[in-house]
Amino acid sequence: MAQNRAASYNYQLLERLEAGMVLLGTEVKSLRESRANLREAYAVIRRGEIWLVNLHIGEYLPGGPFNHGPLRSRKLLLRKEQIDKLERKLDAKGLTIVPLRIYFREGIAKCELALAQGKKKWDRRQTERDKESKREVGEAMRQFRRR
Repeated sequence: MAQNRAASYNYQLLERLEAGMVLLGTEVKSLRESRANLREAYAVIRRGEIWLVNLHIGEYLPGGPFNHGPLRSRKLLLRKEQIDKLERKLDAKGLTIVPLRIYFREGIAKCELALAQGKKKWDRRQTERDKESKREVGEAMRQFRRR
């Protein structure tokens, strides 16, 4: 399982959805060993298909000559209506599609995607302040309960 922890920091996540992934055998084995990095990854829509770009899945060492390219584009599986809906939203506003995590469900690799809007620098600072104040309130509540 791989997570993109920076996504919620850099983007305001508006809508989430789940997509299947078209992978090679060595990619699946590398994912099972948690050798993926989602930090720079994003999704694009090309010719009615959705592709995951810049997802780094490390090579599977015992794969030998049958290994995959670590940064190759990977096709995501969504219904045509979902892709059309996403494409309309991407055209209308300044949004992007960001992968949040990759996980296995019933042995099948899935990718959780989010329709996201980039945060400005002041938005990030405000998010940090909110998180810090929640942490302080929680700590104060714990201290109060101990007395």
